[in-house]
Amino acid sequence: MGRAAFCSPATVPWRPALASRSPWRCAGRVTGRWRRARTAGRPATVRMATGPEEPPTSTTPSEAQRGARDESLRQLLGMRGARVEKNVWKVRLQLMKPVTWIPLVWGVVCGAFASGAYQWNDPSDIVRLLLCMVLSGPLLAGYTQTLNDWYDKDIDAVNEPYRPIPSGAIGEGQVVAQILVLLFAGLGLAYGLDVWQGHSVPYVLSVAALGSFLAYIYSAPPLKLKQNGWLGNYALGASYISLPWWAGQALFADHGVDWKTAVLTLFYSLAGLGIAIINDFKSIEGDRQLGLASLPVVYGVDRAKWICVGMIDTFQLLVAAILAGIGEQKYAAALLGLILPQVYLQWKFFLPDPMKNDVKYQAAAQPFLVLGILVTALAVGHHGPL
Repeated sequence: MGRAAFCSPATVPWRPALASRSPWRCAGRVTGRWRRARTAGRPATVRMATGPEEPPTSTTPSEAQRGARDESLRQLLGMRGARVEKNVWKVRLQLMKPVTWIPLVWGVVCGAFASGAYQWNDPSDIVRLLLCMVLSGPLLAGYTQTLNDWYDKDIDAVNEPYRPIPSGAIGEGQVVAQILVLLFAGLGLAYGLDVWQGHSVPYVLSVAALGSFLAYIYSAPPLKLKQNGWLGNYALGASYISLPWWAGQALFADHGVDWKTAVLTLFYSLAGLGIAIINDFKSIEGDRQLGLASLPVVYGVDRAKWICVGMIDTFQLLVAAILAGIGEQKYAAALLGLILPQVYLQWKFFLPDPMKNDVKYQAAAQPFLVLGILVTALAVGHHGPL
């Protein structure tokens, strides 16, 4: 959903492959002479210099192939720097931003752990878990991302004009059809999982419907939560952390998700709000032009960066304190051990220059946050209902 995700390459710009220099050194202004040109690791060769030589600008075939593969991968995953694709099915996949599915799939796994009822050696449980991953990732995250691109096409025309809709790579009717197909396929699968699990209350369908509604009001007018830096980023954090956790836990736990566990995951969503703020730094100019009140626009870069790290650290520490308070001290200590590297990386990369080092910080720090979510889920599964 939105521009952000956890270390999501939908929010992490990949630089195009840089052409390396030619293996030949420039021979300079030499006429009618033989001159040696040597490259590291190669035998000496001889060529005739007949006049002034221009610096080589072409790339080797292997470099061109690597660059094409990089562009193709970025296109398929929905990353920045992707080439404009003409194949409509590849464009559809790009709209769904597959790389953003990863944190939701991870959240489903954490929810299954937290249920305390998932059996890893039960084939039927494995199939149900995989289907729940498809529900949260390709279907509903794909719906969310396509919907967001639809309502975000004016912003993308400023910030990311190569995106499929502003570039004209896909028609408007095709986009609307994709949104509806993904939405109803997701809701149908959620109901099917409830029936298969024998739920008297459609827990999974309820979570899926809530997430779908949240995705709509995040992107679409009149509410369009993304226009507000606080509400939009919190909706984003909840969608990527709480909702997939709830789906995984509700699928396997007979009692669904108890309110105390729900609150615990919402604390993690507040940490996710901080992560979402990171992704707003790169879009300050476009947001300002379009009147979006992102936190870097409202508070400025210096204040917003402190709000960001404060949210990330404070709510993770609060979760660790809760785990210690319910008697899960070992898990609390493990979680604390995963928070401290994040604090170090904030001081090393993010706080000195959040606009330059946002990608570097996320790549280095977010694995620790993601593992912390798993540790918390294991603690809940070990402890039982809070």
